Amino acid sequence: MAMDLTETMTSGEYQEMLKKREKKQKFNAKKTTVDGIQFDSEIEARYYVQLKWLKKAGEIKRFERQPRFMLQEAGITPYGEKYSRIEYVADFKVYRNDGSIEIIDVKGLETAVFRMKKKLFMNRYPWPLSLVTYDKDLGWTTLDKLKKRKRK
Repeated sequence: MAMDLTETMTSGEYQEMLKKREKKQKFNAKKTTVDGIQFDSEIEARYYVQLKWLKKAGEIKRFERQPRFMLQEAGITPYGEKYSRIEYVADFKVYRNDGSIEIIDVKGLETAVFRMKKKLFMNRYPWPLSLVTYDKDLGWTTLDKLKKRKRK
């Protein structure tokens, strides 16, 4: 039943309406807090815990959360139209013991926006960009490996 705009709303009705309007997370991701840090999804928080364990075990040197990468500077086209810069914010930047660096994004699926940003990233930066997910049989794995396994 739609509410007539001429009707008055009680405070309780208004609060209920606001709750219904709360923006849902993309792909039903549930925000999760670990160590006082809020993560966009439970799977990202779980991977953070995995990285902490790997660091403590000496498997990796260190890691950073939410590293930012410039993919395209802001500018003006030859015909005078302005365009904004494009940034990519990964979930993690992992520094391996052998000196290599890997950029990690933790996701359950690869979106069209991610594919585009990955191409721009690969054109500009020397590090591999991996899409990591969790599988009950494989544990932590890349989405590419999981796709190949499911094709068999």
